Amino acid sequence: MKIIDFEIFHADAGRSFSFLKVLTDSEIVGWSEFTGISEILRRHGLTAVIESLLKPLSGRDPRHVERITSDLYTATRQSPSGLNHQAIGAIQNALLDIKAKSLGLPVYALFGGPVRHRIPLYWSHFALSRLRRGFEIHKKKEIKTLDDMVNHAQCVINAGYSALKTKIHYFDASGGTGYFPCFGSEPGAPELNLSSRMLNNIINQMSSLRDAVGDELDLILDLNSNFKADGIIRISKALRDLNIRWLEVDVLDSAVLCDIREKSPIPIGGCEMICSAQSYAPFFVKRSLDVPLVDVCWNGLLESVKIANVANVFDLNISPHNFTGYLSTQINAHFAALIPNLEIMEIDVDEVPWLAEFFTEPLKIDNGELILTDKPGWGMDVNEEAVRKRPPRADID
Repeated sequence: MKIIDFEIFHADAGRSFSFLKVLTDSEIVGWSEFTGISEILRRHGLTAVIESLLKPLSGRDPRHVERITSDLYTATRQSPSGLNHQAIGAIQNALLDIKAKSLGLPVYALFGGPVRHRIPLYWSHFALSRLRRGFEIHKKKEIKTLDDMVNHAQCVINAGYSALKTKIHYFDASGGTGYFPCFGSEPGAPELNLSSRMLNNIINQMSSLRDAVGDELDLILDLNSNFKADGIIRISKALRDLNIRWLEVDVLDSAVLCDIREKSPIPIGGCEMICSAQSYAPFFVKRSLDVPLVDVCWNGLLESVKIANVANVFDLNISPHNFTGYLSTQINAHFAALIPNLEIMEIDVDEVPWLAEFFTEPLKIDNGELILTDKPGWGMDVNEEAVRKRPPRADID
């Protein structure tokens, strides 16, 4: 079997979703989902890297996944991590799909799995797409007030999910929005200071949610990179009595994150932006976090399993970082199925109404758990016709 060609697709799913298709001379096709970042330079940049790394693979046997991956790491040795690593992850995941299909097996079976067929999920980005920036695209009822947001938590309970993750939201006379100075959507960068007003807003948001759900839901608060270490510590101490499952932060220095964890009364989750087991290792050795997050689409399944194995040595359970489409969810679910040290897996429940059209199989979710099948490969492919009908819009590129 040989690689003969590949194709890349971008589609409008309220934000840009991207897919890689690798073709072989045996007519077996491999798929992966490789991004979801709605930003034109990053999306096009990653596409260009994937193209440059895949072209020399023409004629190679796609089933030699570890050999090809090693060769790609060698080719990018002088510029490791970043887009190069994510491009290798996208290629690797598509090749694993081919190999598993050629054997008539699900991908998880290649690694001795599954440990489990039912994957526990938490409802991520709770309420965010229902605020004023996204509710019309997602065809949801707008959440205009904190009371609306709090009442929406009952939907999570009714759907059977055991946990939700929310960002920082704030409300004014015009409605609600997320707070993301680290991404440039609000003022406050590069200083990223925590104001007393914002601290009180966070306390009010999380206290109101806890009062509404009682003990029926675990609550996770994702701060992204919106505050420096001192702000994160102040927030954690202010929320100490709310039984937060973990406080999620994007801190790239293991010593700084270790200091945060030592001072925080709330468990710390993070490292979703880290690539490679080697890069995770200092965070594990220094005991910098309680819940490592791993993105399988960015790292590739082989590297993600290595990360999980190292984490297991330090008695840490992994939570897959999963924030894009159904194929990404399947890829992360295969990872969750085969590792013994699983915490809980992220999923975006509020997606655009047409998202399911992009895939050949539906997601099977029952009572807040994703049920994996034994279909070959990832268990689903991409519907090319549906994806072509919805090219990315200029305002979301």
